[in-house]
Amino acid sequence: MAMAPPAAATCATALRFAHPSSSSSSSSSSSSSSLPSPRPLGGACGGRPQHGRRSLRAPRRRGGGDRVAARAGLGGLLGGMFGGAGGDDGDAARKRYADTVARVNSMEPEVSALSDADLRARTAKLQERARAGESLDSLLPEAFAVVREASKRVLGLRPFDVQLIGGMVLHKGEIAEMKTGEGKTLVAILPAYLNALSGKGVHVVTVNDYLARRDCEWVGQVPRFLGLQVGLIQQNMTPEQRRENYLCDITYVTNSELGFDYLRDNLAMTVDELVLRNFNYCVIDEVDSILIDEARTPLIISGLAEKPSDRYYKAAKIAEVFERDIHYTVDEKQRNVLLTEEGYADAEEILDINDLYDPREQWASYVLNAIKAKELFLRDVNYIVRSKEVLIVDEFTGRVMPGRRWSDGLHQAIEAKEGVPIQNETITLASISYQNFFLQAISETMWHDWNCCYGKPRVRKHIQTKSYRCSNKQANDTKG
Repeated sequence: MAMAPPAAATCATALRFAHPSSSSSSSSSSSSSSLPSPRPLGGACGGRPQHGRRSLRAPRRRGGGDRVAARAGLGGLLGGMFGGAGGDDGDAARKRYADTVARVNSMEPEVSALSDADLRARTAKLQERARAGESLDSLLPEAFAVVREASKRVLGLRPFDVQLIGGMVLHKGEIAEMKTGEGKTLVAILPAYLNALSGKGVHVVTVNDYLARRDCEWVGQVPRFLGLQVGLIQQNMTPEQRRENYLCDITYVTNSELGFDYLRDNLAMTVDELVLRNFNYCVIDEVDSILIDEARTPLIISGLAEKPSDRYYKAAKIAEVFERDIHYTVDEKQRNVLLTEEGYADAEEILDINDLYDPREQWASYVLNAIKAKELFLRDVNYIVRSKEVLIVDEFTGRVMPGRRWSDGLHQAIEAKEGVPIQNETITLASISYQNFFLQAISETMWHDWNCCYGKPRVRKHIQTKSYRCSNKQANDTKG
């Protein structure tokens, strides 16, 4: 999770993956990114714990009858969870989980009396019960009691009852909103430990490498103490290190690293090149940022495509003399431009060609990108120029993103506009948005809740192709 101001609140959620994918999955920010360079990071599934904090949760498969509520509320320490229509108030949430909390508390005296070795042995017993087919819901009270005691011994922190409720909310796949300092990281380890008992792995997803490392080193001490393997994915790791860390019981990773690893796995030519295991369950930190603010941000793996740079300069000169609403129109909402008939004809005349849209020459894409660079991408707003290089500015954080480039010739068009050296164009090899990455893997019950939340169908409805003799009839059918 990103650090929020003292009074701010951040959201976490838990998702279950319905269909484990044999290929892997991953993600990144902005339009395009080069692949992370490898750098070893010390012990794969271990490492010395230090300090860290915060956490959320994500996907997992549920049995029939075990419904996932799209929204929930805890109130009190945890504040409201999407208060208002559709959300439970704090009292309702406490009542809903009161019996389970009481069962956890009733086990505390017994668990507290165990030695460290006996407490650690409880993990093996719980894993054996999970392998024998016992549901995670039935294991929850004892698992939470074990984690609470381990947290007391390792971190000196005893999760409050309301934090236990937070862990139960995440286990059910709901979204929890908690204020800064209310122990999100500690809450997240409760369902993470429980779901790791299945042996299928858990991903704890956060927004940057620093938070992933911090949480792994600090709260990761608890599952390590209990005998589970805890892994960490960082940007500069090699494929071998990534594979080893993803095989751990609990793996801390950023949404971008997970997304890019997914894309790379889908480009892999052999099974030996894969780094991800099948998806099971994940906790998502800063879910509002990842699944709403950046939901449609494309994660792109690209390769170089050699194209003559002189065309970008010619197109930039055409865009410079063309006038808005005369030669082209601009749709700022869709961030798109269209040539008018006059613009189309003038461009062909200037370039001395017969067809601007000839697929063999592709002049149309050069001209349209040059106009986009002129109208839609502003210097010191969308990008800056530093040392004769165009650098993208992240629209969400305002930070400069070295190494990132817009794809499909747009970055080159901006370089031509600014008169800086044009670097090789890239072509998209693989792409996915955060929204599609996380939603394609969640369970059927979760899909129902997303439908309730967004009011949109999960699958497009295929209608037989129709041909119309006039536009009026087409318009009437569309309205119907």
